[in-house]
Amino acid sequence: MSWFLLLTLAAVVFFNRYLFLEPAVPVRLPAAIREALKYSAPCLLTAICGPIILLNHGEVRALSDNPYLYGALAGVLIAARVRNMVLSVLLILAVFYLLCWWM
Repeated sequence: MSWFLLLTLAAVVFFNRYLFLEPAVPVRLPAAIREALKYSAPCLLTAICGPIILLNHGEVRALSDNPYLYGALAGVLIAARVRNMVLSVLLILAVFYLLCWWM
């Protein structure tokens, strides 16, 4: 995945969320569409991270020695347990780098 594609996806998500969810912008959408737009960032994040976690150069990674999978699972558990964003990110990064070093 290239940096250009990642930055483009980030810009699209930011534009959609800002334009349609910012109260100061005069654009008004129905409540159902506003509710659906709240899920745009997690959906794009899943679409970006899924192949990174499960694939390696187009081949499916083995589950037994996949630090990306175990790092993602640890990230979900840490984020659910620790409610501080900065601390969660630091712990998740530490766990991921330890898994990469160990595996």
